[in-house]
Amino acid sequence: MNIENTKPNTNMQVAIALDIGTTKVCAIAGYKNEYDQIEIIGVGSVPSEGVSRGVVSNIDKTVRAINEAIQIAQKNAKSKFGRVHVGIAGQHIKSVHHHGLLMRNEPEREIDEQDVNRLINDMHKLVLPPGDKILHVFPQEFSVDDESGIVDPIGMSGVRLEANFHIITGQISASKNIVRCVERVGLDVADITLEPIASSKAVLSDEEKEAGVALIDIGGGTTDISIFKNGIIRHTSVIPFGGNVITNDIKEGCTVMHHQAEKLKVKFGSALADEVIDNRIITIPGFKGRDHKEISEKNLAKIIEARVKEIFDYVLWEIKRSGYENKLIAGIVLTGGGSLLKNIEHLCEYHTGLSTRLGQPVELLAHGYSTQIASPIYSTAVGLLAIAIDNLQYLTAPVMDLPNDADEDNIPLDINDPKRSNKWFKKIFTYTKDFFEATPDSEF
Repeated sequence: MNIENTKPNTNMQVAIALDIGTTKVCAIAGYKNEYDQIEIIGVGSVPSEGVSRGVVSNIDKTVRAINEAIQIAQKNAKSKFGRVHVGIAGQHIKSVHHHGLLMRNEPEREIDEQDVNRLINDMHKLVLPPGDKILHVFPQEFSVDDESGIVDPIGMSGVRLEANFHIITGQISASKNIVRCVERVGLDVADITLEPIASSKAVLSDEEKEAGVALIDIGGGTTDISIFKNGIIRHTSVIPFGGNVITNDIKEGCTVMHHQAEKLKVKFGSALADEVIDNRIITIPGFKGRDHKEISEKNLAKIIEARVKEIFDYVLWEIKRSGYENKLIAGIVLTGGGSLLKNIEHLCEYHTGLSTRLGQPVELLAHGYSTQIASPIYSTAVGLLAIAIDNLQYLTAPVMDLPNDADEDNIPLDINDPKRSNKWFKKIFTYTKDFFEATPDSEF
């Protein structure tokens, strides 16, 4: 994949993101311009053969795909990469909710960021199943003494500081394999982010997150679900199948080759059989002199519709399990390559009863972006890039003038400081890489 290259201003911080998916590996580089929009300077996207359901299953094949994608992106960007921000997904991803309590010895002192960090650090001490590690810890609501439902407790006073947390865990072996693949290409991993979080960054508006929305990212191997309410992530889940099972159903149902089934799905497929009016006959060439095969467009749609309904059954079950079934005012946003199926948003509305739209990663991009990048296929990659850029800006932008011996983490922030949200964002995601690196290889 090639895009028009724009050389960045020397004052801009260029970030690189890497989306290692089941069907493709995508490397993307860019920076934020003076209008706070992302300028893409290089993209490399190649088929993925070493990843199954979001997890690396063949190191060598994955390394080759990463290397090829990086080389293409570097050529487009006319620069060499050193550090990349990587996404993680897969059916090993789980989420739990936990309650934290901190008794403060100095109730007259205002609650500061150090107190909240102590609560978050306590969550990392939770006992997990063998081989699992905490990826992200997201505070939900805080309570101070008898006052509950507090979004930000910093600056308040009290003895008891409590919070509910949404905790995302994953298998450390899966994470290590991703890191090893990237390092074998000669790159460093700057940070690791859960891919549904990245997709939400690219396609969801702040208003949708506030009103209540479910993001359904239908990838090749998995379908990722993220639920937001009041601007906070409330629930995450991974369904262990996506677009590839639809292709396999077509392959078995129509008795064709896998590559033919994929072409049928992409070119002629529809998620609603009733919307197929003409019912054209699709002709597929036979093998070496054998008779060709004929498939009706309506029968093809029936095969696809049955599987997509099953995916949405799982989605609806997860929404009900989250407890936010009747609180999603903004409904559902579909993204990922699987969302490109014709009429899939209509089927989603009929099946779930929730308003549905297609999510494209265009809001963050500067004018003049490639139409290919605007596809839902690249939602995760663009979101990862946006997070990588935010992290770079956090690391390079001075928050305040500090004494040489000051510890930045122990200095309370101004309650009205607009930079605090970026600081929180960076702190939460930095835990991911820190915990991967802190685990000895002997544990895997």
